[in-house]
Amino acid sequence: MELSHIEHIGIAVNNLDEAIAYYENTLGLTCYAIEEVPDQKVRTAFLKIGETKIELLESTDPEGPIGKFIEKKGPGVHHLAFAVNNLESNLAEVKEKGVRLIDSKPRKGAEGLDIAFLHPKSTFGVLTELCEDKNK
Repeated sequence: MELSHIEHIGIAVNNLDEAIAYYENTLGLTCYAIEEVPDQKVRTAFLKIGETKIELLESTDPEGPIGKFIEKKGPGVHHLAFAVNNLESNLAEVKEKGVRLIDSKPRKGAEGLDIAFLHPKSTFGVLTELCEDKNK
């Protein structure tokens, strides 16, 4: 597998507007996009520092993945995402190496990326996302 860079760090938050204000007013970053991903029951906001993005995640439904995460663990780092080329072949490769997959096939995520998650039980407790930008 060839990872090109950390695509983003996903952070679960209770209130997207309050979190954006912190990152902008305290840290000096700029939110450049907010979008809703209905099938994941989440609103996202993106900020960039260098080549890496921070994705703030606010649940739109307490039964969604972010709502359940916050209920169980509270707000905080949710996942680490790596940029890859040819997501499908990378999924096949990690599966062959014994990694448990949450997504066996890519699906659409925020910013139009193709995404797939690896199960944290196979990645030393870190929910890991692989992302492919087919527009590059």
